[in-house]
Amino acid sequence: MRPFAYTRPVSLGEARQAVADNGARLIAGGTNLVDLMKLQVETPGELADINRIGFAGIDSLENGGLSIGALATNTQAAVHERVRSDYPVLARAILAGATQQLRNKATTGGNLCQRTRCYYFTNIDQPCNKRDPGSGCGAIDGIAKLHAILGTSEQCIATYPGDMAVALSALDAQVDIAASDGSSRTVPVRDFHCLPGDTPWIENVLEAGEVITAVTLPPPVGGTQIYRKVRERSSYAFALVSIAAIIEMKDGVFSRADLAFGGIAHKPWHDPRIAELLIGSAPSTHLFDKAADVLLEGAKGFGENDFKIPLARRTLHAVLEQATQVTA
Repeated sequence: MRPFAYTRPVSLGEARQAVADNGARLIAGGTNLVDLMKLQVETPGELADINRIGFAGIDSLENGGLSIGALATNTQAAVHERVRSDYPVLARAILAGATQQLRNKATTGGNLCQRTRCYYFTNIDQPCNKRDPGSGCGAIDGIAKLHAILGTSEQCIATYPGDMAVALSALDAQVDIAASDGSSRTVPVRDFHCLPGDTPWIENVLEAGEVITAVTLPPPVGGTQIYRKVRERSSYAFALVSIAAIIEMKDGVFSRADLAFGGIAHKPWHDPRIAELLIGSAPSTHLFDKAADVLLEGAKGFGENDFKIPLARRTLHAVLEQATQVTA
């Protein structure tokens, strides 16, 4: 790890100033950034520890929704009474995402901004357009077992590694962002992360000097909430395929079907066409097949990860069967 300066701003304004004046990187839990610094993938000259600027609360909103501060830890969010009762898909996703020690340190904002776990990204001796633009994507013809099958480009086939954001996408949560000029804006989680395209090093919509202050959940959504994570071992591991689903049935047909997918794209994958197909229809294995066809339209494997295409199909079937109690 290279030497760096360390500061502790006590306000959002000071944190912004550290970024604007010194090019500082913001650090909260550091569970991703510090690892990348040890590997010299990230080499910031200054770290600004923002744990004293606030934004750590979890508060009910007037509309019945919930605000989770950007500095609330994953453990705080997962065990919060309202998250467990009203948004169980989020609690389950967070608990599936890491060890207890990591959840105790990782924060809501940091979790959203975590970077890929691609072997070529984290190894500075390998080509990676995300880390070194123009050097190539080693994974395309190399080790690609964990890599994306949807939304890829010739520049990058890495996946977004998180679990929490997949559940937030299914919930249609919003990201509250403080801008560098003192203004603020709100971005849907579904639009927060970027596909690689020709600029894989741009991973989310945050602009220079912007800081996440909270994630806002809508009023309680009810329904059957499922988070299913398929991984190589039951202990801490990244998803091969994961699905967050919120399903409601009325009079024997789907009345709500919000699904988001992890482990298969550069961002949590949400395809509104799946809900359009399901809503108003009675559950059946034929319908589930059609939903999988919609999900996997345009899916492309890269050798080692070809298995993800049938795995995603089977996992979607299993989640819809569980939610509707319709079996093959």
